[in-house]
Amino acid sequence: MASKLSVSLAYVALGSNLDKPRQQVERGLQALTDLPATRLRARSGWYQSEAVGPGPQPDYINGVVLLETALTPEALIGHLQQIETAQGRERRVRWAARTLDLDILLYGDRVIATEQLQIPHPRLGERNFVLYPLADISPDLILPNGTPLASLLRRCPRGGLRRVRS
Repeated sequence: MASKLSVSLAYVALGSNLDKPRQQVERGLQALTDLPATRLRARSGWYQSEAVGPGPQPDYINGVVLLETALTPEALIGHLQQIETAQGRERRVRWAARTLDLDILLYGDRVIATEQLQIPHPRLGERNFVLYPLADISPDLILPNGTPLASLLRRCPRGGLRRVRS
């Protein structure tokens, strides 16, 4: 008798502000659909936002996807980092401009705090470029700590965030 794989829902943020950002996030999205033991369940629209980080940087293109995956959180972050590297991501300066950034925002109702991985993403509630795309695909989402996504949205102004044509 074959054992059934344990499947979880994971929300992953995509962002880019270098080397044709729209093409970078589209390629990243395609790479996510090619992950083993993983299926794309939903994706947000793309959003343009001002960069958060050191010095002047180009604007970002951001979005969020919902994956159904049998990968563990640790295996998933490993795959995400491989995708980033394959698309030219360099990790020299924190929050510097990048070709592709892939972050696990949520993984089921798990709370993980290790050196390699923090889930929910520690700045999820502060970032309009994460919250609004997340609301596109799961407006009624409740975070593992019981906080409704809607309450985070009320406290996080849209600012210069704008939706771009998908």
